[in-house]
Amino acid sequence: MKLSSISLIPLLASFAAAAPAAPGWRFDLKAERSGVVALEAIVVSPTLAIFFDRASDDPLQINNHSAWGALWNLETSTVKPLDVVTNSFCASGALLSNGTMASVGGDPRGFPGNPDIQPGLTGIRLFEPCASPTGDGCTLFEDPQNLHLLEPRWYPSSIRIFDGSLLIVGGTHVNENFYNLHPANSFEFFPRKEDKPRPSAFLERSLPANLFPRIFALPDGKVFMVANNQSIIYDIEANTEEILPDIPNNVRVTNPIDGSAILLPLSPPDYIPEVLVCGGTQTDPLDPSQLSSQTPATTQCSRITLTEEGIAKGWQVEHMLEPRTMPELVHLPNGQILIANGARSGFAAIHQVQDPIGNSNSDHAVLVPSLYTPDAPLGQRISNAGMPSSGIARVYHSSITLTPQGNFLIAGSNPNANTTVGPGIKFPSEFRVQTLDPPFMFVERPKILNAPKKLAFGKTFTVPISVPSNLARPGAKVQVSLMDLGFSTHAFHSSARLVFLDATISRDHKSLTFTTPPNGRIFPPGPATVFLTIDDVTSEGAWVMVGSGNPPPTLE
Repeated sequence: MKLSSISLIPLLASFAAAAPAAPGWRFDLKAERSGVVALEAIVVSPTLAIFFDRASDDPLQINNHSAWGALWNLETSTVKPLDVVTNSFCASGALLSNGTMASVGGDPRGFPGNPDIQPGLTGIRLFEPCASPTGDGCTLFEDPQNLHLLEPRWYPSSIRIFDGSLLIVGGTHVNENFYNLHPANSFEFFPRKEDKPRPSAFLERSLPANLFPRIFALPDGKVFMVANNQSIIYDIEANTEEILPDIPNNVRVTNPIDGSAILLPLSPPDYIPEVLVCGGTQTDPLDPSQLSSQTPATTQCSRITLTEEGIAKGWQVEHMLEPRTMPELVHLPNGQILIANGARSGFAAIHQVQDPIGNSNSDHAVLVPSLYTPDAPLGQRISNAGMPSSGIARVYHSSITLTPQGNFLIAGSNPNANTTVGPGIKFPSEFRVQTLDPPFMFVERPKILNAPKKLAFGKTFTVPISVPSNLARPGAKVQVSLMDLGFSTHAFHSSARLVFLDATISRDHKSLTFTTPPNGRIFPPGPATVFLTIDDVTSEGAWVMVGSGNPPPTLE
């Protein structure tokens, strides 16, 4: 029997309907909960992340009291408590050149029922490199009497700089309700390098909305800073500042008027730095009584190239798909930027503005992430096509981080003064944990089969890899990214860094050759994750030490 072309149409349509859909982005809700509100998150090994909360009444228990630190296993999605001595609420942190995690600053308060909590304002908490994949036997070290900051700091920022130490910036001396009225307008270092903090005219000028300044180590060793609506480049070695143009249109971007910011990927040979700042609020009134949970956030993103020509040109403005306060910007290994979390209106902090939603100063959570493509034309860089809804509000006190597995770990949210859960609470204390899994998690991926434990600067390495047959084609786009996964808290991913490496794959697709950055100014010495991406399909990351692994300061 001969079939007509017309009779074949339904048959072909049925075949098309049966074809498997291409994999897309997915949120995955984990069965286990975080036990503490993950308002701070940092990956500390290939398998472990640390969560910090305030010393409060979280459900996870240790030593017969509520924990406020936890180790999250990235492979099993399980949690175990971490014993913390000082109150880590609203602290900052980073990884040092020897792989030790340092958490700095915090809250002076205790909590009823737990008399062992010590004040955290000058706290320093150290988590040394942990060889156990499950964290067994790995603990925090604290000695508040002998190991502490020079100046009390709640809501500071910190980054790893060119010698592998931390630069610690700003904060406040007390528990502020909203603005910074008792400021720590200064810089200091960990490990300590000087007997006194360095005063900062920039932090003085940027009051009162300058908590958690957004700071980035530049490839010449200087530091870019943005606070409120102002920005500078700070020269650590000369102790001088260069004033840059203000964020356009009176948009303010640091706590309690939170936008987010990120250093865009650096590429050889010139490693030209660009900074992207997104979200916050366009506002003149600074009196909280004139602000509301319904005050619209901004859609504005501002981008600047930190060269003489770029600074003269100033900030380039573009717009997100929706307004966001308290978003977070996070690198993907292929150089795109994930825009996630936050709310369409309101502010950070707790129950300080008009029309609070329960205790929340913000409302209208944004549930769908977007992707920012830095090298796309202006006006075409931001898209949420194919992006799912998280279904969970992640507003004040939430966190997100890229993992060595290649997906994003998302947790936290708590615009409340303690653990607040129950029916009818729109923005409760959030203990549910999710991952946001990119499409490449559901297909065969490239693999870095082995990598050196240490990568010296300015050297070429060849490592064995495997490449799926569909990616082993002439002309495939190959990217090798050297990444600091950063420290997430309060809508900012401090120390986050992506440096692309010159790289080639052998003709038989069995080896990868790449060259590391020339020095520790391009990538501050310390832990890093190496990803191989072929045509936007990314491998799992290889955890390495860039540089000698010596304790800071170490000039390399």
